[in-house]
Amino acid sequence: MYDAVQDSYCYEGTTVLKNLSNIREQDALNEFEAAMTTQRSDEPLPEGSLDVAHYCAIHHHLFQDVYSWAGKFRTVRISKGDSAFCYPEHIEKEMQKLFDDLKSQNYLCELSPDEFATRAAHFLATLNAIHPFREGNGRAQTSFLLLLADHAGHPLNLDELIPERFMEAMINSFDKDEQQLAVELKRLVS
Repeated sequence: MYDAVQDSYCYEGTTVLKNLSNIREQDALNEFEAAMTTQRSDEPLPEGSLDVAHYCAIHHHLFQDVYSWAGKFRTVRISKGDSAFCYPEHIEKEMQKLFDDLKSQNYLCELSPDEFATRAAHFLATLNAIHPFREGNGRAQTSFLLLLADHAGHPLNLDELIPERFMEAMINSFDKDEQQLAVELKRLVS
C-alpha cells in the first residue's frame, strides 16, 4: 500500500482510492481492479510511438473502467515504505527526459540480448522511480516493456517470470542496483 500526503485520490478518512464504481472497501476494490485490468490486458494495447503519450494511453487503456484519472499523471506525493517516488511537480519533465533518452537509443533496437536487458533494466528502474500514476504503475510498466521488447526484437516470455525475484530486483533497482533486474530481464528474453 502506498503512503500519500493529503491524498485527494482517496475517499475521506480512508486509504481506498475513489473509483468509478464507488467501491469503498479495499478488498472489493482490489478484486474489481484486477478483474477489469485483466480483461483490458487481453485486448490489444493502444498503438503509439513508444513515447510519453503512448505510455499514458496504455495506462488509460488498462484502468479506464476503474479510475477517472486513468492515464493522467498523479498530483500527490507518494511513497512505499522509506522510498519516496518522484514529486508530482517533476513528473512531466522526468518522463519526457526518460522517453527522449529511449528515443535517442533507438528504442533499444539492434542490441544483443545482454545489452538489451541491461538498458531495459535502467529504463524500467527509472520509470519505476518516477512512478507517474497514483496506482497501476507496475502493470503499465510491464505492458509497455512487452511492447518495447517486441519492437526491439527481444520478445519477453512472461511464463519465465518469477514474481518474487522480479519484485526484489525492482526494489533493489530503486537503490541504484540494476544488475539483478538486468539478470531477471535477460531470463525473460526469448
